[in-house]
Amino acid sequence: MAVPAPTTLKATGKRGHGRDADADASVGRRRSPVPYALLIPAIAILLFGMGYPVVWQVITSFQKYGALQQLGGKAPDFVGLENYIAVATSPTFWEVAVRSVIFCLVTALVTVVIGMALALLMTRVPSGVRITLQIALLLAWAMPVVAAMTVWIWLFDRRRGVVNYLLDLIPGVDMNQFNWIGGEPFVFFIVASIIVTWMSVPFVAFSAYAGLTQVSTEMVEASQLDGATGWQRLQYIVLPIIRPVIMIVLLLNLIWDLRVFTQITMLQDAGSNSSDYDLLGTYIYKMGVAGLNFGQGAAMAIFVLALTIVLSWFYIRSLLKEDQV
Repeated sequence: MAVPAPTTLKATGKRGHGRDADADASVGRRRSPVPYALLIPAIAILLFGMGYPVVWQVITSFQKYGALQQLGGKAPDFVGLENYIAVATSPTFWEVAVRSVIFCLVTALVTVVIGMALALLMTRVPSGVRITLQIALLLAWAMPVVAAMTVWIWLFDRRRGVVNYLLDLIPGVDMNQFNWIGGEPFVFFIVASIIVTWMSVPFVAFSAYAGLTQVSTEMVEASQLDGATGWQRLQYIVLPIIRPVIMIVLLLNLIWDLRVFTQITMLQDAGSNSSDYDLLGTYIYKMGVAGLNFGQGAAMAIFVLALTIVLSWFYIRSLLKEDQV
């Protein structure tokens, strides 16, 4: 009797199993050098455009770099950690840093909430209203910062401002000559937060609306038939699906609001230039560029970079966890 060839055993071996073969093929694709090669141009551009300024800031933060060094009359002196110690022991700097963190957290959160509300509104209103709202948001977003700030400063002007005029019309309210941008710092930052939020909401609204268009209508309708309320549908279906979009826009707004400069500078020019009205961007500019102390300015800039990484760490950690799954 002929002995059967061991082809059956080979065919049923581990490498021949369909699922394992797919897994091996997937590993092979992950180890392919092509994706990494495609990333090289983008990485090179980032290193050239952002790497050099960061390296220069790090080197300058360990040097005494003032007006003479800027004009090329004298080589910068290495001072070690002197700039960092001066920054760390400055009460004014820490006041500005805490104020900046609170400002960016509050403003970014309010921006995301309002942007999400507008995105949800755009999914509910008729197409004509939605297009009108989108055009209005686009115009607000496209307006140059200087032009927008000129209008906002005029609105809050204490002598001829529209805000004070409208509030004066309310019975029992006296807002005549009320100084919004040159009086109390708390009121100043409320105005600044309103302006920054107004300029950032369109980006959040458009991004969230794009995410909402990817939510399955069948899933939402099925949950509605099962008795889920509007809040439950939003909490358990819509928000988990667009969570990556929300995290990205929140992270970007935290970074942008932490480094806000133009809006604060123009408000200070119209109000008060005191350090009580400074955030990190304006304070670093005053100390480093206007004060011709580039060494301490560079040390503060490195601190802002580290602070940005700390504030965005929750998003970076979630990315790492998703990559490990």
